[in-house]
Amino acid sequence: MSRLAAKFEALAEAGRKALIPFITAGDPSPNFTVPMMHAMVEAGVDIIELGVPFSDPMADGPVIQRASERALAHKMSLRRVLTIATEFRKTDQETPLVIMGYLNPIEAMGYEDFANAAQRADIDGVLTVDLPPEEGQECSDLLKARGIDPIFLLAPNSSDERIRKMDAAGSGYLYYVSLKGVTGAGHLNTSDVETKLQQIRANTRLPVAIGFGVKDAQTANTVADLGDGVVIGSALISKIEENLENPELAKSEICKLLAAMRQAMDSNQKSEHGEQQ
Repeated sequence: MSRLAAKFEALAEAGRKALIPFITAGDPSPNFTVPMMHAMVEAGVDIIELGVPFSDPMADGPVIQRASERALAHKMSLRRVLTIATEFRKTDQETPLVIMGYLNPIEAMGYEDFANAAQRADIDGVLTVDLPPEEGQECSDLLKARGIDPIFLLAPNSSDERIRKMDAAGSGYLYYVSLKGVTGAGHLNTSDVETKLQQIRANTRLPVAIGFGVKDAQTANTVADLGDGVVIGSALISKIEENLENPELAKSEICKLLAAMRQAMDSNQKSEHGEQQ
């Protein structure tokens, strides 16, 4: 069983939901990322999505675009992101780690070389934003053969057939993009998300993490009711951007937000669990 599968299984047994932060590797500097990852684990996160900076991040809004620009200014690359993952693994063998990014850097490295490098770095999952399952079988097969979960994105307009295709091609979890548009945009309509999650549940065996539009503890609390995990990215990276001259303050603010989200999610689940008993 993969780390991701084991994590979601353990959380389900405990009546809890996964808290999944996203940060861009190398933002605001390469030496910030590993300490930030460890601090997030201490704040109560369950899985980390580590973003690979890219020059044309078409699914990302301005906040994450600027994070990519800052990281690229430090010559951050896919290989250096994997080096960061390797460094993190020296003292954390338990937290599942997902690489999230775009296809171009993977293609430039070569699918097999990337799969081998990801295995050496002890990566648990790979989410490639612009690689649909119809075009991704070669890469997915190479990852699965090395015990790495290929993770796919579902959209608000994904059909039953599309969801079943993602379920068959993917593993670990599915990432439901709860808003139309880019990261950090719009207001989350929880009734729409609830309706969509019913459709998704009917067509997949995999856990579903919900991202895009999660900004604070209250939103996380609400979203935790609907899916198996809550993904937060832009709100964290905004803390970095607001404190570029004081990275330690950025780290503190990020951990404060994550700890509040964790507390809200857990208190909600404990309350519901108690009522069910």
